Amino acid sequence: MNKLKILNDPIYGFITIPNSLIFDLIQHKYFQRLRRITQMGMSYLVYPGAHHTRFHHAIGCVHLMQQAVNVLRFKGVSLSEEEETGLYVAILLHDIGHGPFSHAMEHSIVNNVSHEEISLLFMERLNVEFNGSLTVAIQIFKGEYPRKFLFQLISSQLDMDRADYLKRDSFYTGVAEGNINSERLITMLNVVNDELVVEEKGIYSVEKFIIARRLMYWQVYLHKTGLVAEQLLIRVLKRAKELHDLGQELRASKALVYFLDNKISTDNFNEETLDVFSQLDDYDIISAMKEWQSHDDFVLSELCKMIINRHLLKIKVRNKSIKNHSLEKRIETLMEAYKITKEEARYFVFTGQISNQAYHLKDKRINILHKSGKTQDIVKASDQLNLKALSKPVTKYYICYPKDKF
Repeated sequence: MNKLKILNDPIYGFITIPNSLIFDLIQHKYFQRLRRITQMGMSYLVYPGAHHTRFHHAIGCVHLMQQAVNVLRFKGVSLSEEEETGLYVAILLHDIGHGPFSHAMEHSIVNNVSHEEISLLFMERLNVEFNGSLTVAIQIFKGEYPRKFLFQLISSQLDMDRADYLKRDSFYTGVAEGNINSERLITMLNVVNDELVVEEKGIYSVEKFIIARRLMYWQVYLHKTGLVAEQLLIRVLKRAKELHDLGQELRASKALVYFLDNKISTDNFNEETLDVFSQLDDYDIISAMKEWQSHDDFVLSELCKMIINRHLLKIKVRNKSIKNHSLEKRIETLMEAYKITKEEARYFVFTGQISNQAYHLKDKRINILHKSGKTQDIVKASDQLNLKALSKPVTKYYICYPKDKF
């Protein structure tokens, strides 16, 4: 039997590992890989402290889930030992499918294969290895387990994932606006008609949670410098794949070369691909970019230098969409300045849009339980007028181009 270890976390203090299955999963090489995947992608180029990893986050989520289980049991919600372990396993492994630098890979060298799909593949593989002991966790993760509130604890608008990452990301970036009171939120949880609810006393903590989420998105997750850095990384990987397909040699790790070699989509993400994916982390990408800085291809070398040396593109964010003639004019100027083709210039001059919606009225709502026993959506239950406004998506548009050429 493995010892039930205690970990020291900078946010929650001592975290206990609840059972030997969780310990064994943490020790597994698939999970240890998360130590080498940053939680916030390229955000460290904006917030120097944001170097924490997916490993930190997953352990924190298990801790919060333990608190949630204790609270619900105290309030008379029956949870079997099997369901409890299922919750711990599902929340521990919910992010195990993340690739290097979070979402950049999903948009470049694999074709729209989401990290959730890869997480599920890892869980199914581990279930075979652990003799079926992850079956309940997989059912909960997929939303197929008959008790609906268990899935809501893993994935909803007020789940243990968000309760940890907002507080953790706030701590490591130093952005105080995201510092939610996750302990009070969890203490106010209850279950009514198989739905997760928050007791009326916790209404202000929920309001703070939603507002914190909105502020963290604008100030951190959608920060324009982090955004342009991620867009550059996506373009580095796309250009590398393009050159590799043309037969040019690119020095990189075996795992990264495999993804440059193959067109990977949901249909052909097989066991071999999963094995190679499990060897891929942030270090593969960083070492490749350091190597590619001296590549003969102007586009690839310039993009890599921009990220490595933090000499990023200029980004302007607007409330209205960018006019096409403005984009084309900049592309033409760049073609002339660098003596490159239009396709190559598009790697350095491009537009896009970002959207922020702190609360979704139609999606897995946060329900408040009144003393009368009636449940009501937070937007209706709250006297905070801002909440209705926060449920409307806000879209902004951006254009990126080299600073020194305009």
